[in-house]
Amino acid sequence: MEVHPFTPFLPDGARLLMLGTFPPAQKRWCMEFYYPNFTNDMWRIFGHCFFGDKMHFVCQERKTYDLDAIIDFLKEKGIALFDTCTRIERTKNTASDKDLLVLEQTDLPAMVRSLPQCEAIVTAGQLATTLCCRQFEANEPKVGDFADIDFEGRHLRLYRMPSSSRAYPMAVEKKASFYQRVFNYLQI
Repeated sequence: MEVHPFTPFLPDGARLLMLGTFPPAQKRWCMEFYYPNFTNDMWRIFGHCFFGDKMHFVCQERKTYDLDAIIDFLKEKGIALFDTCTRIERTKNTASDKDLLVLEQTDLPAMVRSLPQCEAIVTAGQLATTLCCRQFEANEPKVGDFADIDFEGRHLRLYRMPSSSRAYPMAVEKKASFYQRVFNYLQI
């Protein structure tokens, strides 16, 4: 059994909550923060969308990311991060959603309550999307699309994005084009 290793990253004024499923095993990390696997494309997606350079946050020589720059950027843009699972068991030695047994889900409604300015949620991957939709009683959108959520008098959009994992067969630039839709909607 594994317990989520990170605390939720919930900067003041966050307008976007990004949710994955669960971090990879620690042996795959290049840093102690979300999307820590160097072969994961999330920080390349952000670099491409906001700076026109997928290598913006990449420290190639050390095979890691510029964590301080990432954190400052996320705070500035109002982007919160966590995952849909707080406790899991790996049925195989992989980070793949299909090999995760969910033991405890994150209380997503409570998390959204703690983010009063949040207007959109992004789920990266199928399992994260399924778990989020169940908690908010929303229809599952197709990849690149969104579903409307009415939650306690608030209107939110739930965007289903392609996984940032390299196992998802899509170029970084193509993945970034999907994420860009959310950033455009929020004008961040």
